Amino acid sequence: MARMKFLCDAERCIECNGCVTACKQEHDVPWGVNRRRVVTINDGVPGERSMSVACMHCSDAPCMAVCPVDCFYRTEEGVVLHDKDLCIGCGYCFYACPFGAPQFPQTSAFGMRGKMDKCTFCAGGPEEDGSGAEFRKYGRNRLAEGKLPACAEMCSTKALLGGDGDVVADIFRNRVLVRGKGSEVWGWGTAYGKPK
Repeated sequence: MARMKFLCDAERCIECNGCVTACKQEHDVPWGVNRRRVVTINDGVPGERSMSVACMHCSDAPCMAVCPVDCFYRTEEGVVLHDKDLCIGCGYCFYACPFGAPQFPQTSAFGMRGKMDKCTFCAGGPEEDGSGAEFRKYGRNRLAEGKLPACAEMCSTKALLGGDGDVVADIFRNRVLVRGKGSEVWGWGTAYGKPK
């Protein structure tokens, strides 16, 4: 079975927020929740980079480790989902996630309460695939329809890749080779800058 993953190519992301809009439209995401967001590093400075960020569906997901009611689970495809019927809204997953993926829906301008919400990789939830209950709680189940996540499909520059982890890695590897960066794309020089 394929292991589903996201990858955002910072060299291609143009900060259009098409992925954010596609997600909200596809799943009727409630006000105050952004399952996906675009983050810009060094905004306004030459060399700024933007990335689309959401739940990374971690292999060793910290949200699963800290949940006191075990509402998080992993599908056969490696997608980390949660059961909103079990969620007690404690917020532990919010604090444990390094990507800020789980969020409280904002019910008013002054308070946040309720069941947690997060990116589902367009895989729905524990209810029957394509059911009305599944859509109301989790949004559309595009994986059951044989489609990719809406955010990745909508990305106009194909900066955001989503799907089988091996295929996504091959696409990115080919892009790196075409750019001519080779091995210097990874390592200390890339992470911390060249010594001056």
